Amino acid sequence: MASYYGNESGRRTASGQRFNQHAMTAAHRTLPFGTKLRVTHGGRSVVVTINDRGPFIRGRVLDLSTGAARAIGLTGRGVGRVVAEVM
Repeated sequence: MASYYGNESGRRTASGQRFNQHAMTAAHRTLPFGTKLRVTHGGRSVVVTINDRGPFIRGRVLDLSTGAARAIGLTGRGVGRVVAEVM
């Protein structure tokens, strides 16, 4: 399960980068920063880079930036089942 976030634009992520809600980035609890993932939802996919920690809500594995979520059509419901593959 994945969700998305974007209200934190401009703040520093756990990796030290400034968060850009339009960038193709994501948060994961344990994957190393810089890891690239292909995230697929509903037949659409996007490549994201892990640059933050989270999500901290039970049952969720990824927090996508707003731009990444929009690219795969996840913004309508806000949460959805995705397939994530390390590249």
